[in-house]
Amino acid sequence: MNNFDVFNDLTLYITPENFYIQPVGYDVMVVIDRTTESITVLNVGQIPAANSKKDFCGFLGTINLLAGRYLVIATQRQLVGYIAGHAIWRLAKAELIPYCRSTLHLNQDQLVDNNTHIAMIEQVLSTPYLYFSYSYDLTHTLQRLHDIGPDFWSQSLVERADHRFMWNGNLLKGLKRPDLRNFCLPLLHGFISINQCRINGLDFTWALISRRGIYRAGTRLFRRGVDRDGNVANFVETEQIIDFRNDRASFVQIRGSIPLFWNQLPDLRYKPPPTILDIDPNEQNLACAKHLEATMAIYGKQVLIDLVDQHGSEGALERSFRDTVKNLNISSVKYEPFDFHSECRKMRWDRLSILMDRIAPDLEENGFFLILRDGSLSSLQEGVFRTNCVDCLDRTNVVQSMLAHRNLEIVLRKLQILTPGGLLESQISFEVLYKNVWADNADVISTQYSGTGALKTDFTRTGKRTKMGLIQDGVNSLMRYYKNNFTDGFRQDAIDLFLGNGEIMAPMRVERGWRYVTFPSVLLVAMAMFVASAVFPQRYSTESLMYLLFWGSMVAATATTIFRYGKEFIDRPRLTQI
Repeated sequence: MNNFDVFNDLTLYITPENFYIQPVGYDVMVVIDRTTESITVLNVGQIPAANSKKDFCGFLGTINLLAGRYLVIATQRQLVGYIAGHAIWRLAKAELIPYCRSTLHLNQDQLVDNNTHIAMIEQVLSTPYLYFSYSYDLTHTLQRLHDIGPDFWSQSLVERADHRFMWNGNLLKGLKRPDLRNFCLPLLHGFISINQCRINGLDFTWALISRRGIYRAGTRLFRRGVDRDGNVANFVETEQIIDFRNDRASFVQIRGSIPLFWNQLPDLRYKPPPTILDIDPNEQNLACAKHLEATMAIYGKQVLIDLVDQHGSEGALERSFRDTVKNLNISSVKYEPFDFHSECRKMRWDRLSILMDRIAPDLEENGFFLILRDGSLSSLQEGVFRTNCVDCLDRTNVVQSMLAHRNLEIVLRKLQILTPGGLLESQISFEVLYKNVWADNADVISTQYSGTGALKTDFTRTGKRTKMGLIQDGVNSLMRYYKNNFTDGFRQDAIDLFLGNGEIMAPMRVERGWRYVTFPSVLLVAMAMFVASAVFPQRYSTESLMYLLFWGSMVAATATTIFRYGKEFIDRPRLTQI
């Protein structure tokens, strides 16, 4: 084991006074006082008779809830694959273990709220997917790992992690001590797929890593746009890696919400229109500039691919983004609009080639990272594509997969896996794998942000739009509508609590007005009676038609009232923001 790796198999001994954490096969242990919460690292000594013991596979940190502090540990893991010889794992199960020995110090309301907070943390830990490695820094791209200085390698995985992508940073707050460096395990949220492939008789590893940012993280309709620090909602860095006989190539893309002040809060309408906030234009420009300057400092030149509609409710957003970028006049930022829905209407998705051909020179100019097996640097990636639609999910993933495909073809020719002029499309088995992995990436990132799988994945999986794909999109759209309106307040609170973005609020219960119970109940009764009046009469009379008219009017009036007071029915976040 390297001095800076993290222990991968541990045992937790629980006594009334302390927690003892001992890595298997090592003469060291952590002692946590359950009363004072002090943490001491000792050479292995005598552990008192424990009430219980538990084997686990990762120390994820601690969190303070109403009942007190809780230990958070990884108890089950699944192997994803290997990158540069390092094992990459997916978190399969985690547990919260309370420091306090009982909850008698809480009254009944506090106990209910504490259980709600536990459910919030467990929901975040079970949202697909969280990943980790005991020896490889998943939060950095291959190029960043190459660019850093020698001081970087003297730090632990937690200390040197890119904090933009370390999801348990709040849980490990206060634990980044030199004597705990081998215990603290950083978590990445996003998607990882590692695949052993063969083309033309040559074996190589192809991996896809999507890293979800922690700043302005949240759910689809409650987190939009930019904040005053330049952080945007649904920021994701996606890296494509090729490893061929220790020649390693990397191609990075990013996605993120349009970096303006705007929102799209749920109000029971199927698609509430995006609204640009009434904020001083100078503040809009400043926030957008902060975002672009921060990303340029990391990724270099940027091509902003904007896929939103250029008319209707999205049109105002597109024009505002276009005007802001024009006003900023940053020489290394290029704005590239493409009205996805208009250009590809009537299922003409072949027209995406128009965009691909337009940005082909930028793809060549941005380049990719390639380090050869002898340690020599062949090329660097000097720019990045930043792609967005409104959600930065469905349209965005389609375009990113096509950009990655073109890059992959270039890299495989460079490594002589493909012959000069050879096309990936002719490699049928690999093409099936490639399309399905990118579709899986779309589904997972979409689930993390919107609560459902992605739309348009039939095109990503098959290369064409299908009727079954349209039906699946309809199902996912309805599920998004339900979740975004009626469950995402809880989910947003859960994310904020986990990341340390909100203060614990008690009570968690919301006092609902009389309309919350009355009108949905009346609507259900009215709908049932309307259906009964329409279906059951053997013949229609004036009386049955009057019943039908009455109950139809009740359905219309009640539904209208619900939509009029829609905000009262929405599940909204309740944690106090900090």
